[in-house]
This record gives sequence, structure tokens and C-alpha cells, in this order.
Amino acid sequence: MTRILVVDDEETIRLALRKFLRSRGYEVEIAGSGDHALQILEKESFALMLCDVRMPGMTGVELADLQQAVDRALHKRSELMEQRRLDKLIREEVALRTAELEQEKESLRLMSISIAETLINAMEAKDLYLRGHSQRVAELAGQLAQELGLEESVCEDLRVAGRLHDVGKIGIREEILNKPGHLTPEEFEHVKQHVRIGLDILAPLLHIKQPLKYVEHHHERWDGVGYPLGLSGEAIPLGARILCAADSFDALTSKRAYREPLAPLAALEHLRVDAGKQFDPSVYTALVAVVTRRLESKSGASS
Repeated sequence: MTRILVVDDEETIRLALRKFLRSRGYEVEIAGSGDHALQILEKESFALMLCDVRMPGMTGVELADLQQAVDRALHKRSELMEQRRLDKLIREEVALRTAELEQEKESLRLMSISIAETLINAMEAKDLYLRGHSQRVAELAGQLAQELGLEESVCEDLRVAGRLHDVGKIGIREEILNKPGHLTPEEFEHVKQHVRIGLDILAPLLHIKQPLKYVEHHHERWDGVGYPLGLSGEAIPLGARILCAADSFDALTSKRAYREPLAPLAALEHLRVDAGKQFDPSVYTALVAVVTRRLESKSGASS
């Protein structure tokens, strides 16, 4: 039923209008002033408002203008609420899509690592002395990064780099990899190519760019006479400096065709003279701390 509000300061007029309109089938409310009408309008809504133009206090014109202002304000509020609802839906959709993209990115990263590790396994399968080397370097590099207080994401990048750092050796001749004596300058130049070969193999794996940067520079030296670019000091990425120390330590403590493995403490002593030359001194300090803690842990477990 259509609802009408009648506003008039004269009681006889408003009662007469109410009676007439009700006889025509309308639902009618009455108010004796503009203020009274506003009180009713705060609680109820009407299809039509009839009001006297001249009334004490608020006139009919003022009341009608105010009602229009109220209607406009309510309309704007409704629009604002709808906009907020849409904004919320958009934010939720963006968050969902972002999470899906991150999940896809992580899946691609893991697939990239899996592909590369397949190559590592193939490479280690043809060289008895390299078996397990990459995994041990990965674990040690991650521990060194933790010892240096680096973020977990950096530690994980170093574990990935450790597993992949020697993949290029799949392109090095076996008789050179397993040569029992010292390498000739020409043979050493051939071995150095494993960095470039590895990067060429891993280049399509765009989701592990940072680990590849560590792989590229893990044969640089603190004193600047390493390869492939001859970087020195802090110009070498920290991850590459860590990988260099982990790689060197595991190489010394592993059996090779040309020598027996060194004990861990003997390997640390052997590397000590190269702190500040081949190695970042702070990384060497971290290496000593990690290896010492390992030995103490083994000693405690066996006692």
C-alpha cells in the first residue's frame, strides 16, 4: 500500500486530509510540524509527502528541500557501500590470483631444480670421486649462510646453487677429471670451461636466477685472480663467496684420484692460509664455526 505523510500545523486540515486520502486507499501518517515530520522520516519511508508551505518553525519548502538532501545522501551512501563491496571483491580476486601465480612459480622452480639435478646425477654417475659432492656442498653452503645470519630465502638459494654448481663438468673430458697428477695449463683451461658449460645448460631455468649467479662466480677469488671475470672482494656476490668455501672444504675432505681425503680440522688448517686470498675472511670464520660444531656434535653423539 502506498504510504503518504501529511504535514500541517493546523490539526483540522491534516485530519481532513488523512480521512480523505485513507478513503482513497492510501496509508497515511500525519505530523503537526516540520520537526515532527523529520522524527517520523528517521524511522519510516513514504512514497509521497504533502506539507503546508507556511508553518511555524521549519516551513514546508525547507522540509521538502531537506528531504531531497536526505534522499541524495542516502543514495550516495548506497553507492559508496556498493563501491566498497566491489573494491573488496577486487582485492580478494587479486589476492587469489597472486597466490595462484606464486604457487605456479614455486612449481616451476622445483621442476627446474629437478631437471638440473637429473643432469647432476648423470654427471656424478660417470665420476666415482664426485658422487655426493654436490649434495654435501649444498648442505654446507646453507649452514654457512645461516651462520652468517642470512635470510632463509638466501640459504635456500645457496642450497640450490650447491646442488647445481658442478653441472658443467658433464662437458669436461673424463680423463682430465680423473687425472691422478697435476693438470697442465691447457687442461686447467679446459676444466675452467665447466662454469660456462653449466650456465649454458641451466640458462633456460629462469626461475632460479639468483642461484645461477652464485654458480657463475663460485670460482672467483677474494684477491681477484679467480675466474671467469676476475672479480675481487665484495664485488663477488656473497652467495658465491660462501659457495666457494663450501666447495673447497668438501673437495679437500673427499677422496680424489690424485690424493686421499684430509680430516676436517686438517682441511681447515690447509684453507686458513687462503683466508683473505682465495676466501672472504668472514666466510672462512663461519666455516670454522660450522665445522667445529659438526665435530663436537659427532663427538657428543658417540660418547
